[in-house]
Amino acid sequence: MKKLLSVFFVLLGVSVFAQTSIMGSVIEAKSGQLIPGANIKVVGKSIGTTSDFDGNFLLKVAENPPFLIEVSLIGYTSKEIEITQNNQKITVSLEESATALDEVVVSASRTPERILESPVTIERMDAGEIKNTSSPSFYGGLENLKGVDVNTNSLTFKSVNTRGFATFANTRFMQLVDGMDNSSPALNFNLGNLLGMSELDVNTVELLPGASSALYGANAFNGVLFMTSKNPFNSEGVSVYGKTGITSSKEAGDNNFVDAGIRMAYKFSNKFAAKASFSFLKGTEWYATDYNQYLDNGAGNADTVVPVADGQTAFDQLNVYGDEVQLSATPFGNLQGVGQYLEAIGQFPAGASALLPQDNVSRTGYKERDLTDYVAESAKVDIALHYKPFEDDLEIIYNAKFGKGNTIYQGANRYNINNFFMQQHKVEVRNDNFFIRAYLTDEDAGDSYDMRFAGINLTKETAEQWFGTYAGAYLQSVLGGASSDAAHAGARQFADANVTLQPGTPEFKEALNRIVSDPDLTTGAKFQDQTKMYHADANYNFHEIIDFADIQVGGSWRQYSLNSSGTIFTDYDGSIDYNEYGAYTQIQKKYLDDRLKFTGSIRYDKAKNFDGNVSPRISLSYSLGKGKTRNLRASFQTGFRNPTTQDQYIGLDAGQAILVGSAPDNLDRYTSSPLQNSATAQAIGMPSTVQLSGRSAYENAYTLTSLYAFGASAAQGTVNPGLLKVADFNYVKPERVTAYEIGYRAGFGKLALDASAYYNQYEDFIGNKTVVVPHYGNVDLSDIISLPTQLGGPTPAALIAISNGDYQPFQVYTNSKADIASYGGSIGVSTTLFGNYSFGLNYTYAKFDFDQSTDPDYEAGFNTPENKVKFSVGNTQLIENLGFAVNIRWNDEYMWESSIADAMIDAKTVVDAQVNYTVEKWKSTFKIGAANLGGKEYFSAPGNGKIGSQYFVSWTINP
Repeated sequence: MKKLLSVFFVLLGVSVFAQTSIMGSVIEAKSGQLIPGANIKVVGKSIGTTSDFDGNFLLKVAENPPFLIEVSLIGYTSKEIEITQNNQKITVSLEESATALDEVVVSASRTPERILESPVTIERMDAGEIKNTSSPSFYGGLENLKGVDVNTNSLTFKSVNTRGFATFANTRFMQLVDGMDNSSPALNFNLGNLLGMSELDVNTVELLPGASSALYGANAFNGVLFMTSKNPFNSEGVSVYGKTGITSSKEAGDNNFVDAGIRMAYKFSNKFAAKASFSFLKGTEWYATDYNQYLDNGAGNADTVVPVADGQTAFDQLNVYGDEVQLSATPFGNLQGVGQYLEAIGQFPAGASALLPQDNVSRTGYKERDLTDYVAESAKVDIALHYKPFEDDLEIIYNAKFGKGNTIYQGANRYNINNFFMQQHKVEVRNDNFFIRAYLTDEDAGDSYDMRFAGINLTKETAEQWFGTYAGAYLQSVLGGASSDAAHAGARQFADANVTLQPGTPEFKEALNRIVSDPDLTTGAKFQDQTKMYHADANYNFHEIIDFADIQVGGSWRQYSLNSSGTIFTDYDGSIDYNEYGAYTQIQKKYLDDRLKFTGSIRYDKAKNFDGNVSPRISLSYSLGKGKTRNLRASFQTGFRNPTTQDQYIGLDAGQAILVGSAPDNLDRYTSSPLQNSATAQAIGMPSTVQLSGRSAYENAYTLTSLYAFGASAAQGTVNPGLLKVADFNYVKPERVTAYEIGYRAGFGKLALDASAYYNQYEDFIGNKTVVVPHYGNVDLSDIISLPTQLGGPTPAALIAISNGDYQPFQVYTNSKADIASYGGSIGVSTTLFGNYSFGLNYTYAKFDFDQSTDPDYEAGFNTPENKVKFSVGNTQLIENLGFAVNIRWNDEYMWESSIADAMIDAKTVVDAQVNYTVEKWKSTFKIGAANLGGKEYFSAPGNGKIGSQYFVSWTINP
């Protein structure tokens, strides 16, 4: 009853005044320097504050002396002080921890434990490291952690990954912000920090490389990134930062960027606190100017780069869109065919088409830079209300996050993410033993569009006129005595000048705006998305009830509501809803004077369309030596990944292929109506258009590699139907990984060592396969067409279709039957020498085993370097108030595989550096820094913008 009355009075606004005040300062034991940001809390209660920029604090509590307070800060040994009277003044000196291995993490076991004793590999960044990062953003600084890859999609969109199999969507890696999954529920990519957390509000960042599904469920497959924000009860005040500088690259030139933010937090009483943060960034993207032509050699082989040659008439350059529009835009297939078409409609003299060659000709496309303004922008708002009804550790939290931004995303095509908006709303009840949370993720694609289709449909609008003008100009040049190559070049120049809409003109802008606002991909490029995701999870730790072991139980539930109005998914008639749920338990027990720790966990998950999945994890760790400063660990754990929303329900014509998800209720909802390419089809009575369903891709298709073999044979004059192989695969199901890991951590005075090695075995690895569906005929060659003898006689209909180019490529979602494995390891050392100089060095090795011959059409996409080396050096007090940090990263070359193109990515060395100076009387820190200081530009992936240098200055007040 007393607790209920307490809640009642608080809700009425009755204030409870503190009875005891404590004032004090926190200093570093060795130097005597004041320490800002130290945590001060009452022992046994969740009541506290933090030291301000000057290292001072004032704590008011409703406790009567005597009682204990604890003063702590990551990187220092905690200290308890007894409070014996009101208005007591104290000075607390903290000693620096011997190594970073003494720091406490939560994510590895969902319970606090020292890094040294963690049962699995874990990486960590705290507020101090975030403050001193040499990268322009704390998120970019994650790349300096060992074993971590950060792939730069654009200026505002970076994708974190560990242990290979990376894409920019990165659906095998989970990212949690204050417990909320901040991936896009429809587009399936983690949004990096585009809509994430302000650097002023970041408390800790923890990263678990490798499988973690036993505790975190589906998609915790390659790793989990946890970002937690500062609690307003413990971290009050107003903080502000401003950052500006330039991005510099050869193609984009030098462009200014601005980045600014503010965080405000206030503890109104020991029961109620609130915070709000806002940040804004605006700059210019890296220009994508990879104009190579990549010839697909099939899965498992790098694409051949074909340079644009003199006399070439048909093109397909990577960052040029619309150049793939050939004469198939009309009912004919070459320049002579278009002449015949023009004769038929009376726009060409009779017989003139015979003077035209049978050369394939494509439109002159538009460069990507013509189709976007390359404006990168991110605006984020984060509001949180924290309520402690009983002034103890029980806390009720409402959190709202809003983000809006522009970026470039590379998936099946290149997308201009424009005015993308996402919001999340969370309600959470928690204390030291449990949490229950529920949240909603709601996204809106805004004005986003597919740049490939923007270029295609811009050129298609004037295709007939352009090809006619081209044919006429070619004919005139040839009749005037010009060579064929010269006639082609002149015809293209004349058609471009007189028909093509010129970038920058009012007519071009009007057409582009109309196309990117049109969601019908046959005429437009806009994609619509208003998908929602609902999620709830809970966890309870019985450590205060059960003594013999630490036991936890938990569970989660999630529902997707797909709503793209038929532009991404097959949700033409309304949203597609499906759900997932899971439950887990974990037990931890220590033996042998607490030196040996056993951790065992198991989880069960179930999703619509798939059977249930069980994920176990077992680990042992043993502490050696006096003080338990050395630790051996070994673990066996599993991970799984459910097929994504797109794997199951996409229905999208991406130009080069149609993407169709394999959910049973999706196969017949998607239909395509391609034109016949050949006159033969019409001669045997086939209609000019046919209708193909998504089911055709899964049940009536040939493999891509067999099509290549058949085509090569036919080019040599041998038509061998036996070379065509029927595509035989199952509908997509969850993929699994079994991970084995050993590790060693040790602290030798100021030297910390952390080493690990792993081996992963994969089953049912999810991926894409490209298949070809004949427009007519059965792939088992069972239906025979009675052709005239001069045309070959009786012939299977499907063979006629394939031989004459009457087929449609589909990209399907399935699982590889091949044995796939990866293995690797990392070792890192860090120490403090010569006073305050911090040094770090780490090496990561990653290798991939896959016998391509066991699954010729599968492309695994390991997409990570075999060798990576990272070095850091810094000093927070080089001289009084002056600090610096330098990070150097090197990796060797590696193969990047994707649906856009496959290519070798060159080895690179990147240097980031910063110098900072603190002005204590202004409570300010000034920083000057640069990313990629050497200035050598590099690619993260083929088709992506080439990354240059970024130079910045920043001013942070009350960091």
